[in-house]
Amino acid sequence: MRHTLRALPLLAFSVTLAGQAPTDTVELNPVIVTATRFPRSAAAVPAAVTVLRGVELRAQGIHTVFEALRDVPGATVVQTGSFGGQTSLFLRGGQSNYVKVLVDGVPVNQPGGSFDFANLTTDNVERIEVVRGPASVLYGSDAVTGVVQIVTRRGTGRDRAEASVRGGTYGTLVWDAEASGGTQAAGYSISISRFTSDGMYAFNNRYRNILLSGLARVAPDDRTDATLTLRYGDDVFHFPTNGAGRPFDHNQFSYGSGPTLGLDVGHYFTRRFEARLLLATNETDGGFDDRPDSAADSSRFQNLDDLRRSSADLRVNLYLSSGAVVTLGTAVEQERERSFNVCQTSFGDCTTLPIDSARWNAAFYAQAVTDLGGRIGLTTGVRLEDNERFGTFVTYRLGAVYRLAGGTRLRATAGTGFREPSFLENYSTGYTVGNPDLQPEHSRSWELGFEQSLARDRASLWATVFDQRFADMIDYNPNVAPGAPNYYNVAAADANGVEVGIRFAPAGPGSVAASYTYLHTQINNPGYDPSSGTSLAAGQPLTRRPRHSARLDWGYRLTGRGAVSLALTYVGDRQDQDFSAFPFPRVTLPPFTRVDVAAQLDVLRPRRGTPGFAVSGRVENLLDHKYEDVKNFPARGRTFLVGGRLGWGR
Repeated sequence: MRHTLRALPLLAFSVTLAGQAPTDTVELNPVIVTATRFPRSAAAVPAAVTVLRGVELRAQGIHTVFEALRDVPGATVVQTGSFGGQTSLFLRGGQSNYVKVLVDGVPVNQPGGSFDFANLTTDNVERIEVVRGPASVLYGSDAVTGVVQIVTRRGTGRDRAEASVRGGTYGTLVWDAEASGGTQAAGYSISISRFTSDGMYAFNNRYRNILLSGLARVAPDDRTDATLTLRYGDDVFHFPTNGAGRPFDHNQFSYGSGPTLGLDVGHYFTRRFEARLLLATNETDGGFDDRPDSAADSSRFQNLDDLRRSSADLRVNLYLSSGAVVTLGTAVEQERERSFNVCQTSFGDCTTLPIDSARWNAAFYAQAVTDLGGRIGLTTGVRLEDNERFGTFVTYRLGAVYRLAGGTRLRATAGTGFREPSFLENYSTGYTVGNPDLQPEHSRSWELGFEQSLARDRASLWATVFDQRFADMIDYNPNVAPGAPNYYNVAAADANGVEVGIRFAPAGPGSVAASYTYLHTQINNPGYDPSSGTSLAAGQPLTRRPRHSARLDWGYRLTGRGAVSLALTYVGDRQDQDFSAFPFPRVTLPPFTRVDVAAQLDVLRPRRGTPGFAVSGRVENLLDHKYEDVKNFPARGRTFLVGGRLGWGR
């Protein structure tokens, strides 16, 4: 394993990290959009919400969204080793395909919910909103345990531009450039970045990710606005390992590219009647390529998947004189997959028929948000989903907030969510046969929360108790008659726990935040494999979910010059499967504590016609702790990243 450090020699590591702890619902001032789909004070939202600010993430040197999500209570992030490795998010113990991922309102999950967080970066991000709990009423399929929404920088104030370069361990090199600006009538932001790394392994572990991001906003009058957003990514990940984590292949790689495009238009026909239309599309051309290593190698595997989700969502907001807001909406979406594969081995041709499938979803939804006397807030909602494959499905959500004197807030929510089957589960052919009659996986859940604001809102305590039931979970049955489907709705599981936290941000330069999550998961109805080692074994916990996890963030601002911060992440023991030994027995991964530090120092402040200059540094896994998120895939060791940034017009 190579640990090469290609730091930029002109930059000293006297730098400091500019990170303050993320804003959670314990603060009264953030405005949340994702929880209700219109701007609303966090104090009036019954759901648990965490807001991560892009400016703080970039100051900490956090380049990917999944690294930022480590700071969210109840979130477990799992990556298979090196930069670019498959990265999954388990939120509150749910499956990795139970989280809806949005970029400016545009769904970017694959049909059926799966999403690889490895390539989603913080470039040009204004904030990340994470809603915990079911949100299918507003967002349909996949929003079973929560929603992660990335909001692109809007571009306000005078024109500004920045360019930076960073380098470090594993031959890593990152550069980016961005510009933004605007007025009340129009604004823009644009950025481009490139991330490359040689990876952890001695051969075939290169990774490259290029991202272009842009936003254009116009507001011709005080009643009309339109925002166009675009993200285009292009990534390639070389990996020498097989499914058991053993290096053996010198040329296999995965790849993906495609745009995420959204147009959001709104107009107030009257002071109390607003209509909004969101047109969205996300398309990914990706696949896997493993050609022969030598003339003696007769194996060849290639596949290409073209996945596209295109949708239109029209909703109206009625702002009643009582202060209530009623939302009525309808949505239509087409999902399409085109794929083919080439499979050749020493035993013969194993190529299967190509897939060209599409399905339509339509939905009607309603939501009412009401304030009673300024102390009680109610949120209710219902959605009717009509899926071309499984028919209709109804979800609901109920929520209440009770604000007491002295900064106390009580909240409660209950609701349901669902996940539609993936294209593989519905339409696959060949050695695996899809089942067109599958029903959606679904959940019902509730949570109770308590929040206490102290010291004039500069300190806060909070706690949440939650309980979730997952039903009709889809499992693969290998023992079927030839031509019969392999997938069926058979399994069920529970996930419940407690999230607690504290935050203290005094008037001075320092701040500290801490959180702890206790999670209990259990499989009630097993899958088809009756052995105790399988992933859906009766009475066993769901794999890769720690029972205990905790986070501590400390930040200190250097007045006018930068900041320094420290983050400690604790992940307790959790079960996984060892795919290096048949029949893939369950194993226990030991707990670990990871320490990250970062720093930023402003060397020169920007002046008229003269750019400013700042140096920055980040060290992940400072103590070089050896651990695995996934069995047989070691996590990165101590990782340095240092660099500099030029800025104009700030």
